[in-house]
Amino acid sequence: MMEAEIGIEPDQLTDSRTNRTMPLRGRHAIITGAGLGLGACITEHYVAAGASVMLCARDESRLRGLSERLAPQLIEGQEILFRHADVAVRADMDALVEETIESFGKIDVLVNNAGVYGPFGAIEDIDWDEWVHAMEINVLGTVYPCRLVVPQMKRQGYGKIVNLSGGGATNPLPRVSAYAASKAAVVRFTESLALEVSEYHIDVNAVAPGALNTRMMEQLVSAGPERVGEAFYQRMLKVRDDGGVPLDVGATLCVWFGSAESDGITGRLISAPWDSWRDLPKHVAELAQSDLYTLRRIEPKDRNLDWSK
Repeated sequence: MMEAEIGIEPDQLTDSRTNRTMPLRGRHAIITGAGLGLGACITEHYVAAGASVMLCARDESRLRGLSERLAPQLIEGQEILFRHADVAVRADMDALVEETIESFGKIDVLVNNAGVYGPFGAIEDIDWDEWVHAMEINVLGTVYPCRLVVPQMKRQGYGKIVNLSGGGATNPLPRVSAYAASKAAVVRFTESLALEVSEYHIDVNAVAPGALNTRMMEQLVSAGPERVGEAFYQRMLKVRDDGGVPLDVGATLCVWFGSAESDGITGRLISAPWDSWRDLPKHVAELAQSDLYTLRRIEPKDRNLDWSK
């Protein structure tokens, strides 16, 4: 489905007041964890790109402040809605999706941004309830919203789901195991769901935004080397001191994945700062037949080794 099929002509994708392009004009999105950091930045980019958005977070006051700040940017027909919701609470998400459909009539894009690091430390030392709760937020808080929006997207024959992952999905992180395990799970779920819904023209992708200098980074640094390990602590300290990857980098990729430009690209984990993702539309057919940008097991032959004898 192209832009014209959702009621927007290609020549209407520019704001006449500012001459800015609006690739999400006419689209309606849910953004979780929208109150702070990357979530707030994604929201800013979605609004600037023309989307109507339903925001959720556990701190409603932050959502209200963000909504009021962005309100002057709205064009005709564009809305910002928000409500308190915890992605780990099923009733909250049920109500959020129901209100979104009632208000907007449809859901074109879901951005699953809400997430936490979870407890820091050796697996035998950490608070087990905190570890489990991190999985509830990062994994179930991604899977359940997808479960809720997929029927609506199937009915309209189109949709975009953007799941936030990260470096924890592709690298072991000792002493940060809840984060690493949950983000790997998000990627494998992304790949699996993408295949389930491909016939309905629903694209499902994961975004690795890079090491961000946010409140979560401060939590990690504050935990200290004794809890997160000396090597990881020093690496994150350098990232923090260097400023980290700008939030705009990941937010821009999230906009692109929510737009028609990325149609047909699905089931991939894309690094916002490292991958040449704007060139991917040239390679849609090749991607569909490959395991590029996916999680896969490495065999000896992949490293030019023959262990069969």
